[in-house]
Amino acid sequence: MPDWFQQPGMVGYVCYADRFAGDLRGVAGHLDYLAELGVTYLHLMPLLRPREGENDGGYAVQSYEEIDPALGTMDDLEALAAALRPRGMSLCVDVVMNHTAREHEWAQRALAGDATYLEFYLTFPDREAPDAYERTLREVFPDFAPGSFTFVPEAGRWVWTTFNEFQWDLNHANPEVFCALFGIMGRLANRGVEVLRLDAAPFIWKRLGTDCENQPEVHDLLVAYRALLAVAAPATVLKAEAIVAPDHLVAYVGAGDPERVECGLAYHNQLMVMLWSSLATGEARLMTGALARMGEIPVHSSWVTYVRCHDDIGWAVTDEDAIAVGWGGAAHRQFLNDFYSGAFPGSFARGELFQRNEETGDARISGTAASLAGVEAAMAAGDLGALELALARLELLHAVAFAFGGPPLVYMGDELALRNDRSYLADPAHRDDSRWLHRPRMDWSVAERRRVPGTVEARMFTALQRLAAARAELPQLHGGGRTTVVALPADAVLCVRRKHRRQLPLWVLANCSAHEVALARSDLPVWDGRPHRVAVASDGALLDGAGVLLPAYGYVWLTV
Repeated sequence: MPDWFQQPGMVGYVCYADRFAGDLRGVAGHLDYLAELGVTYLHLMPLLRPREGENDGGYAVQSYEEIDPALGTMDDLEALAAALRPRGMSLCVDVVMNHTAREHEWAQRALAGDATYLEFYLTFPDREAPDAYERTLREVFPDFAPGSFTFVPEAGRWVWTTFNEFQWDLNHANPEVFCALFGIMGRLANRGVEVLRLDAAPFIWKRLGTDCENQPEVHDLLVAYRALLAVAAPATVLKAEAIVAPDHLVAYVGAGDPERVECGLAYHNQLMVMLWSSLATGEARLMTGALARMGEIPVHSSWVTYVRCHDDIGWAVTDEDAIAVGWGGAAHRQFLNDFYSGAFPGSFARGELFQRNEETGDARISGTAASLAGVEAAMAAGDLGALELALARLELLHAVAFAFGGPPLVYMGDELALRNDRSYLADPAHRDDSRWLHRPRMDWSVAERRRVPGTVEARMFTALQRLAAARAELPQLHGGGRTTVVALPADAVLCVRRKHRRQLPLWVLANCSAHEVALARSDLPVWDGRPHRVAVASDGALLDGAGVLLPAYGYVWLTV
């Protein structure tokens, strides 16, 4: 069916193969664990062969035709895809769009003087053009990779390197690059990959005088890739990794006038950011306004919703959205960095700053979902009351993500409330990159505690199982449905209405504060004369004739 990826039963799991189970064969040996959680979509973080040494977490690809030898072979990948399919699980793999490693065969041929392959990359004989471009470019990694161009003595040229000096930006204006990347997509589909995550897609087109992100040609290229895949591999879905401002985000799933068939999936970065913002402030006003202002997306596309991912959290809070609730955008972004790094008085979070820009003061945050939600601080203090609140926060985050749009993603370890892993500081390859704080290795002895009632692991694993099971039974959560965010008199509560076709709506109420909130029937747009039932709810949530009672960080999904 063409909408297979939009079915309510889709629940994703994201992990690094080596950190989850050693290699691809190890992953195949733990499929029972994923099935127990309710997973139907497995995203394995970068698998294709990276350069040796520093490689941006695998995103500096040396060969698109090989798997990282430490993880296995292409035959192992195909065997894993074949093992997933009878279980109703789909496989997602990354395709790095913007750049290759300088060790890639194309780059090596360019260095050897092959004019054809020199045109695969963006290179310049002097600093005139790079200086002109850099006037409007932002630095992605200002700490360890400032600037966007690198001089390569062997070539006698400046190479565009948006991310790191060893990652050479491809020239997407060259039709041969387009054909080469499409061939890679097709060959991965032939191996059984059903979702292709297009890494760094917003950066692939450059235009002087702009930030060289989200240019119109980016969308033209993605539409063309999708059109060709519809012929060559019609069941294969493109997923845009577009961590961009809300106004730009919706275009990656085809929203606009006219609507287009572009990527079937895109990350709802705005939802993730707003959830964490609401937990820090204890209110949902900013989230309600910001999400309500985002436009609808085509019914043939879906958001991918999530609480955390492998990357840092960049605070995509626009000045416009902050001003609408009486806040300053810059001040609120600084507050969030202070709060989630644990610097703000009374903060429950234990994260670390990532890529602080000394000139602008901007920074992002690293940390596991559990540590950011307060689990680490509570356990360190031995405070059972604080631990209960922290686990309620973590469950609330997932309850909203599971009910908001298309397939929700669970990042490895969140189902067990794994805390920060500071062992990265002892690894010379990782110690300068705080994102490894939230990339722990799976401890399977800890995972076994999910079977022991009363443990943190059992609490979280069971909660996510319950959300996945409830989701699978609710047709309103088909990815092609419509999401409406409704403002309530209670500032602490997010109210979401989810509807698909002729189904009666699903309502989600989520209390983002540490205080109990009582909502009278007159406060809610839910009741229309028909009785409602609870599809799933947090402990202590109560629905009766008077209205809804939500405990601290409580939630409820209501259906007719």
